[in-house]
Amino acid sequence: MSQAHILMVDDNQDIRELLSTYLSQHDYQVSSAENGEQMRHLLSRGSIDLIVLDLMMPGEDGLSLCRHVREVSGPPVIMLTAMSEDADCVVGLEMGADDYVTKPFVPRVLLARIKAVLRRKVSQDVSEERLVADAGQWRFQQWSLDGSQRQLIRKDGVLVPLSTAEFKLLEVFLQHPQRVLSRDQLLSFTKGREAEPFDRSIDNQVSRLRKKVEEDPQNPTLIKTVWGGGYMFSAVVTR
Repeated sequence: MSQAHILMVDDNQDIRELLSTYLSQHDYQVSSAENGEQMRHLLSRGSIDLIVLDLMMPGEDGLSLCRHVREVSGPPVIMLTAMSEDADCVVGLEMGADDYVTKPFVPRVLLARIKAVLRRKVSQDVSEERLVADAGQWRFQQWSLDGSQRQLIRKDGVLVPLSTAEFKLLEVFLQHPQRVLSRDQLLSFTKGREAEPFDRSIDNQVSRLRKKVEEDPQNPTLIKTVWGGGYMFSAVVTR
């Protein structure tokens, strides 16, 4: 099995060198970048499996870089943040980060998070292959979802990119329209055995998906919140 390729993005040279050495000792291939320009260049060359991204950097910060990675359907992202407030961590997750680690941290904690995210990615890739094999084309309101190409298409022909997690969540909603699905059910459908107790990532994924399919994400009409129950996809769906 080939080594996973980790990209370290941090303006602090000491942190880059420390983590690059540590992760290399644990059989990972590591590249590093000190700013967004270098990160984009390395991403354009492909073969990156996961990005460890510092939140607070001069120039283009980690949040905008994380948004870019999600827009191009890039690899998973673990945010490094010196802020401990929950609100700052939630913002990073809503931008598309898969996990976060608060500075100062012990390297083995970051290593454990990297392993967990990569395991989820492998599980998602396998599930995605099964979904694509059985996929057709779904239609709802002004949208269609081409499962074989994993493309969300608006009625005017505009293509809206979806991350793997967003695609899987939307497919689950389309398979169960007008039915209340609890967070636990959504986790089970999208993550399977990788789902963890008290995992709140579904809320973040729903938030990101609403920004792509709702006319007004603050007042959603497609993906409705059912208080105490979970979420319901309200549109009529055809195949």
